[in-house]
Amino acid sequence: MKIGKKQGILILAVVLVLFTAAYAWRSIDGSPVHYAQGQNAPAQHVPAQNASMIFVEHSDGTGDGAARLFRSMRNHGLDLYRTAASPAGLIASGDVVILKINAQWDQRGGTNTDLTRGVIREILNHPSGFTGEIIIADNGQAQFGSAPGGGGSLDFARNNAVDQAQSNLRVIRYFQAQGYRVTGVLWDTFTRTRVQEFSAGDMRDGFVMDDVLHHTNIVVSYPKFTTEFGTHVSFRYGIWNPAARTYNSDILKVINMPVLKSHRGFQVTAAVKNWMGVPSDMLTRQVHGGRGRAHNSVGTGGMGTLMAYTRMPVLNIMDMIWVAPEGGPRSLFTTAVQVNKIAASTDPVAIDHWASINVLMPVAPAAIRASMNPNATQPGTFGHWLRLSMNELHRAGIWATMNEAEMRVIGP
Repeated sequence: MKIGKKQGILILAVVLVLFTAAYAWRSIDGSPVHYAQGQNAPAQHVPAQNASMIFVEHSDGTGDGAARLFRSMRNHGLDLYRTAASPAGLIASGDVVILKINAQWDQRGGTNTDLTRGVIREILNHPSGFTGEIIIADNGQAQFGSAPGGGGSLDFARNNAVDQAQSNLRVIRYFQAQGYRVTGVLWDTFTRTRVQEFSAGDMRDGFVMDDVLHHTNIVVSYPKFTTEFGTHVSFRYGIWNPAARTYNSDILKVINMPVLKSHRGFQVTAAVKNWMGVPSDMLTRQVHGGRGRAHNSVGTGGMGTLMAYTRMPVLNIMDMIWVAPEGGPRSLFTTAVQVNKIAASTDPVAIDHWASINVLMPVAPAAIRASMNPNATQPGTFGHWLRLSMNELHRAGIWATMNEAEMRVIGP
């Protein structure tokens, strides 16, 4: 059928309208706010890549496991330490470093505290002398979880460690006793408090929440707080200097430290899903008729949106010492499987892809392995929502891959 010029223009206009609508947000009042690559997202200094390296080591969390992991990274061109000799290193001596752990669950459901302790020790061993601050943090959302009444804790009685009494708080106090600026913030304590940024004159701890609904069905929110050492932290914008009234984004670094587990709702919880501990589920469920609720957006790529519009981790360290092959995100001492592996990558998508196939699926029941497969494309599978999350990073110009040909695995 021959199409006339006017008909062609009309068809093109309809296509453009549909394309624009597909990538739009809606504000609280329902008016459209168009989504464009990088629009309203903070500048993120993510190095250009053409492959994702995944470093793997055997470790039970104790001893020199973290040191060997970082040494392997350095030997292959990715230095943990930023120095004059290594200007592309990840952590400078004066940085504020958030260790974004999983603190919502006790027993084997939370990040291994031996591993957290080892990572802190290596940061403090910075060759230029570490003068910054280390913050162990998570938001257990004040719901679900193992804490009385629901939510997370930095001081569980039963912990994922060789010494099961070693809570995150005990790790913090150990380093504080030696004079180090190591602290912890449980974002649960103010997850119901909506605040404005420091720059708006609001010095309260709480969560800043945008007024737009992204096409991945998430309203972006993030924590803003002051540590016990007086450091003013905006997860999105960096460290606030009240005298100069400026943020320093470059000195705030986040290391993502998930524990690899099955998940009854989202099949696999690892590096990307661990970002669910960044937003406030309590606040986001109250807007847009609940359609912007952070937790519900995991399956539609919302964690990718959240990473792109708040802050990317400079490194993802995967705790695979004990994994939960079924029944997660809770993981009991009696049901967890000991694998004794740790891994690291700058790419949260690639490390999730690799870990699910090579570590979690082999020990999972046969009946649920297909849903855990990152190569699956059907809705309701891990692969489906991981791909949607990756696409969100791509829209923001951030490298991430699910292509095994673009991954390089180094180590056992």
